[in-house]
Amino acid sequence: MAAQMSGPGAASTRPRRVWLRIFGVGLALWLLTVVVTFLTGNPTLVPTLVLLGSFLVPVTFVAWAFTRRHSSEVTAELLLSTFVTGGVLGVLAASLLETYLLHPSPWLFLGVGLIEEAVKLAALAVLTRQLAHKYARDGMVLGAAVGFGFAAFESAGYAFTALFTERGLSLMDLVQTEILRGLLAPVGHGLWTAILGGILFSASGRHHFALTGRLLLSYLGVSVLHALWDSTHGIALTLTLLLTGTPWQFESLAQGYQPQPTPLQADLFTVLSWSGLAALAVIGLAWLLAVRRSTDRQDRSTVFWHIPFTGSR
Repeated sequence: MAAQMSGPGAASTRPRRVWLRIFGVGLALWLLTVVVTFLTGNPTLVPTLVLLGSFLVPVTFVAWAFTRRHSSEVTAELLLSTFVTGGVLGVLAASLLETYLLHPSPWLFLGVGLIEEAVKLAALAVLTRQLAHKYARDGMVLGAAVGFGFAAFESAGYAFTALFTERGLSLMDLVQTEILRGLLAPVGHGLWTAILGGILFSASGRHHFALTGRLLLSYLGVSVLHALWDSTHGIALTLTLLLTGTPWQFESLAQGYQPQPTPLQADLFTVLSWSGLAALAVIGLAWLLAVRRSTDRQDRSTVFWHIPFTGSR
């Protein structure tokens, strides 16, 4: 078992606070870029601002996850490959599928969740198919890498889009978008794909990945979690109207107008939105911890169907 290395052993062979230094240096560079961009108004600095802000938190968490790997087969090169390649392929595949398969409907966000979680899981399976040993902890680490890569490229797109407003170019909107998505990144795509990665690897044999009922149910559950996360804004708005809406507001809505919210409604909407995100984050983290605790108690008696992702070994 030369390829096997315990988690503590893997971490002890490297500086333990590398991820913290990455975050500190990256944050300082991003803040410096923000200040210089605002002072000079130089548009050539915008790509630097977008990339630093979008990749800072995902790269930091991937560096932290790397110290928690189980096997020495999970190298820095493999982690970088899953982060970049998995993230790009995931974003491209999701964009294509969502463009041609989804249409405005009450089920739109569920469709988004199903598609994005499927393409990330597929990217993870393809990029790690040649691993000789598939340990659940490594699946969580590599799944997080794919998810955070997806999140980084997606955030870069959102940040760039936020730059263009009806008032013209808005650096403030860009910075606010990056701050918000950076704060939420640890409990979004990286967390969801880490859950699926751990479950995928825990059910797999030496040379094959496996489809199991547990993996299918987990995929559906994570997709629902993803859909609820994307729907939080709309759910909070609906609850606010149901709880505090006035007759004239409902009448305005029926006529196709958007009523002006009262200060109480604005505050309630904010509380409901953030409470919903916090609840979903707690559910996701608790789920990940449960998967982590079960990694040493893998059920080898589960019947599964092999997918022909055989490695070279």
